[in-house]
Amino acid sequence: VELVESGGGMVQPGGSLTLSCTASESITRIYSMGWYRQIPGRERELIAQSLHGGRTNYVDSVKGRFTISKFNEKSIVYLQMDSLKPEDTAVYYCNARLIYDLQYDYWGHGTQVIVSS
Repeated sequence: VELVESGGGMVQPGGSLTLSCTASESITRIYSMGWYRQIPGRERELIAQSLHGGRTNYVDSVKGRFTISKFNEKSIVYLQMDSLKPEDTAVYYCNARLIYDLQYDYWGHGTQVIVSS
């Protein structure tokens, strides 16, 4: 499964960005699509996830600021990021898991988000 991300960049504190991730796999085979982020020297962390059936999960630090879409018929998921803070600066990675192979993680190449004045 190939995951292609777009939408990263630089924004001032309080600003917004929208990330998108397109999967090469059919939506009927996808169990979850989500976004992780990694800051240098720290582990990659799950921040938002969209699950088969429509449920979504968020890490506490982004609740109320970030919104992940349900993955649509084109196997695209969006992450709307509002009220961005400098501590949101990281490389953001798209992740996917398939219904028939939940143990394996598929990753995009990552997109840089910088929040700075």
